Amino acid sequence: MSIVVGIADLVVSADPEETLVTHALGSCLGITIYDPVTRIGGLLHVMLPDSTIDPRKAEDRPAMFVDTGVPRLFRDGYALGAVKSRLIVKVAGGATTKGDPKDDYFRIGERNFVALRKLLWKNNVLIESYDVGGTHSRTLTISMATGEVIVQSNGATVALSRREEGYRCHSTC
Repeated sequence: MSIVVGIADLVVSADPEETLVTHALGSCLGITIYDPVTRIGGLLHVMLPDSTIDPRKAEDRPAMFVDTGVPRLFRDGYALGAVKSRLIVKVAGGATTKGDPKDDYFRIGERNFVALRKLLWKNNVLIESYDVGGTHSRTLTISMATGEVIVQSNGATVALSRREEGYRCHSTC
């Protein structure tokens, strides 16, 4: 069964029959976590890097921001039985919102990815693989049965795999 994760939303699951999917990852980031032992995983679709621009909105919709959504994703995974040391993190999105990256004054996609990397680093969590940047939106899917993460973008489908194979950065990373 496929469960759609909307913009500024997150879903965690322990059901191996479920596949989580999010669409329209432009400057937004899709962040997956997966514990291969318990088969618990989750998907977060964040829009903005920092909740201090609107603390009230962050309280109502923590999944909107990197700094509030990521901790929530991890806590929800732990609540189902995921273990931090086993979690595999994969990321997609972070594209520029303009045709030419030079014209993207706010650089939201890039700022989202930088905020995510800083937050994870501070918490001793590594990103196993990612597909970020560029100018194309993405669709991100994670299987709860296998932990396989698939990115669809611009007519291509790519499985985000191990670190040495999975990095695709289309902007300044």
